[in-house]
Amino acid sequence: LTATFCFSKGLSQSALPYRRSVPTWLKVTSDDVKEQIFKLAKKGLSPSQIGVILRDSHGVAQVRFVTGNKILRILKSKGLAPDLPEDLYHLIKKAVAIRKHLERNRKLDSKRSLFPKILFL
Repeated sequence: LTATFCFSKGLSQSALPYRRSVPTWLKVTSDDVKEQIFKLAKKGLSPSQIGVILRDSHGVAQVRFVTGNKILRILKSKGLAPDLPEDLYHLIKKAVAIRKHLERNRKLDSKRSLFPKILFL
C-alpha cells in the first residue's frame, strides 16, 4: 500500500503460483472442467464469471493449468464465445450509462458542463 499524499502507486497485487502443475489434491480431470465450462457458458455467464465459479466452488485455481487452454479458447472451440470481447462490452455499457446520466442531469446554464463534450463519444 502507499501513503495518502504520495505520488507513487501502491504495490498491492495478486501473484500467480510458481508451480504450473495441477495440485495433487485436485481430483477433477480436464474433461470434467470443460463440461463445467460448457454448462456455465450455456447459462449465459461470461468467461471471468466462469473462472470465479470454478475457483470458488470447484477448487480449480487456474483453468489453464488443468486443461492446457484458457476459458475463452475452450469456449471458441465449441462456438460458445461471446460476440464482443468482455472488456469492450463493459466499456460500451459504461459509456451508455454515462450518457444516460448526463441526459437526465443536464445543466444548461453551466459552460463547464460535461454534456456537450460527452456527445462526441
